[in-house]
Amino acid sequence: MADEQKEKLLETEEVAQRIAKLRDDVAQMAGYIDIDGRRARLASLEEQQASGDFWNDQAKAKDVIAKTNAERAYTVPFDALSKTVEDAAVMLELAEMEEGAAQQAALKDALAECAKADEFFAKLRMQSLLGGKFDACNVFVKLHAGQGGTEACDWVTMLYRMYQRYAEDQGWKIEEYDSQPGEEAGLKDVYFRIEGTYAFGTMKAERGIHRLVRISPFDANKRRQTSFASVETVAEINEDIDVEIKDEDLRIDTYRSGGAGGQHVNKTDSAVRLTHLPTGIVVACQKERSQHMNKEKAMNMLRAQLYEYYEDQKKAEMDRFYGAKSENGWGSQIRSYVFCPYTMVKDLRTECETSDVNGVMDGHIQPFIEAYLQQQAAKSN
Repeated sequence: MADEQKEKLLETEEVAQRIAKLRDDVAQMAGYIDIDGRRARLASLEEQQASGDFWNDQAKAKDVIAKTNAERAYTVPFDALSKTVEDAAVMLELAEMEEGAAQQAALKDALAECAKADEFFAKLRMQSLLGGKFDACNVFVKLHAGQGGTEACDWVTMLYRMYQRYAEDQGWKIEEYDSQPGEEAGLKDVYFRIEGTYAFGTMKAERGIHRLVRISPFDANKRRQTSFASVETVAEINEDIDVEIKDEDLRIDTYRSGGAGGQHVNKTDSAVRLTHLPTGIVVACQKERSQHMNKEKAMNMLRAQLYEYYEDQKKAEMDRFYGAKSENGWGSQIRSYVFCPYTMVKDLRTECETSDVNGVMDGHIQPFIEAYLQQQAAKSN
């Protein structure tokens, strides 16, 4: 009986030590992310939103809302983290007052709260790596089929699904702007926008060439095929950032949007394609039924791309936002997804890898993103 009590006491002490460490980590995290400063800024922003004339200047209002969301992205998980650690401490106190099965149940509850705290810590650690000028912004993403023919077009569709699942897991909204179908299957290109706090800061880790190796479903001989697709990411910039677009530099083409057929066929030329002649940048949007709305969204995307293009020009660092321009094929990939003869996803920049290919394709790409951001943070220090 004495040995049994000793074993329980040791288990209680172990949980107590873990909670004590979590409390120390919370205190360190509070200073690292400047939680007091963030609370003060959040209170000021919320006060602005409570003003009766808040929406008189819509551009400014949207900027205030974006800044509010960016601060809440830190304060909300930090508060949840603090509460979870204290809940674990309460469970530990109950365990110390109980015996037998009741004590064991309370200890398990305490450990469960500690595990939840670890998840909040991971979220805050991730966000602490995002300090770039536009990291808190929404993001425009373009997927483009490279070498591999029909297989590459199908690969674009698979990547698109992967990012949709990831966005859903993050609680982000995804909005398709334009897509071009492949000749036999899949997509040659797809443009979409992800709306969410720190969407650009997170998704910039995905920029580059992605390589797929698998038994092709389009090959009657069931041979292993390699195909490639590129991922481009551009931050959606605020409207108060000035980007000059001259009318004479812009070519505007309209065409009929694609659809499901029947009553959904668009009988007017509502889709819009914009070509910026000096730079050759092309954007398109066919999501809305209104040509005016499609043009407005396309202009927003063009402004974002031009801003980053000009920033790259000024700094002579053409890979700062787009990443180094590489051939969409052999030797240029940042990540390989191997389905056959073995299963592995490996990021060639960070050496982060997993054998859970299906999990990755279901949107579980957070370890790759965090490894990349940690690597970039280490380089900048």
